[in-house]
Amino acid sequence: MQDSARDAAQSCQPGCRTAQPNAVSPLICRIVFGVFACFVLAVSVQAQNMPDPSQMSGVPLPAPELATGTVTVRVVRERMGNNIANQPVTIRGGQIEQRARTDAQGRAVFTGLPPGATVQAETVVDGEMLTSDEFPVPASGGTRVALIAGITEAQARERTAAEEAARAPARPGIVTFGGETRIILEFQDDNLQVFYILDVVNGARTPIDIGAPLVLELPAAATGAASLDGSSPLAAVSSNRVTLTGPFPPGTTPVQVGYRMPWTGDRVRIEQRWPAAMEQVFVAAEKVGKLDLSSPQLTAQQEANARGAPFIMATGPRLSAGSVLTIDVTGLPNRSTLLRDAGLTLAGLTLLVGAWAAWNGSPKRAGHEAQLKARREKLFGELVALEQHKRSSDHPRYASRRQSLLSQLERITGELDGAPGPATAPPVPATVSGGAPSTSAGSPRAAARGEGAAR
Repeated sequence: MQDSARDAAQSCQPGCRTAQPNAVSPLICRIVFGVFACFVLAVSVQAQNMPDPSQMSGVPLPAPELATGTVTVRVVRERMGNNIANQPVTIRGGQIEQRARTDAQGRAVFTGLPPGATVQAETVVDGEMLTSDEFPVPASGGTRVALIAGITEAQARERTAAEEAARAPARPGIVTFGGETRIILEFQDDNLQVFYILDVVNGARTPIDIGAPLVLELPAAATGAASLDGSSPLAAVSSNRVTLTGPFPPGTTPVQVGYRMPWTGDRVRIEQRWPAAMEQVFVAAEKVGKLDLSSPQLTAQQEANARGAPFIMATGPRLSAGSVLTIDVTGLPNRSTLLRDAGLTLAGLTLLVGAWAAWNGSPKRAGHEAQLKARREKLFGELVALEQHKRSSDHPRYASRRQSLLSQLERITGELDGAPGPATAPPVPATVSGGAPSTSAGSPRAAARGEGAAR
């Protein structure tokens, strides 16, 4: 479990930067390192046909089906199944020392060991000393241990063969999106960010040519698509298209892509067609408010926490090449339209002011108009900053300061478009301090307009 978790985490590490747009945040790394890694291990253990001998040799495993005080030691050469019969094996620990020989299945059986005693299995094969980890005899059930000879030599031969195969010319074949491919949804600066952490797998020993580039067309509504740190140089992102140009080397080609998914209301649908088969579907989403995921391809879902960060994890079975994965994201936070409406209003007023200035043509008026515009832009900037601050924290003087800013903007707009205003009104201050009402906001007429705008 630790090795699978470590590998999954390392594959995410290059993109763990929040300072860049479309960068994978530490939340994603926590998800990948935590629950996802354990999930991947659980699936891979069931699907694995050929265990890695170096990860098994000498590791004691609980065997509750065995009688209490029983330890079995299996001795093999290079891989499981290549049993060594009639091999002497010893169990040692404190005052305990038992000897036995392996049977035709390469298994030596030791019985009657006292529960709680710490023991260790050992044997010598072709001059190579093989020992297990020390382990306590369990109070109930038994323990199984495998001792595997010749691992180092076998791994060296395997590396040499793999290197030779990798240098061979590419041959026709297929690639898949491997079992550790995942889709992550996260909120950054009020934007829904979608990250594809893809493992493009070539299971052959030689490079594979699939006959054409592997093209992943992102959803039509996606914006700001970009390749993330850690992606293979085989991958290129242009607009909403990810292109991987082969041939693909043996093993895994990592591809990491991020994009923003706009939405209106409280929901959005993400539809993604996969140009190659996906061994399994894994989707994780940052849990914000009432956010939820649904999809006909997601058959299991649960909520969890990774170091205090809530998220939803959903999984599904294998998808064939050409399948469309559909994910409905609901319960999205409603986005305030104040800034958008204010921007549209300001744009309209700017057009009106420009038309009036062209008609008036007075140099003196133009100089005064420039001052008013500068003040208006500054006040509008303060209003935008106030609204953004309000969304991120509870501003104690939000209401009073907002009304003051709106009142001053109303007065300046009235002067710019020729509307009558108080003849003795003092100049509007460039900065609204603290939230105390300005002299212009004290006018009953301006206050009434400010309240209307606030509503």
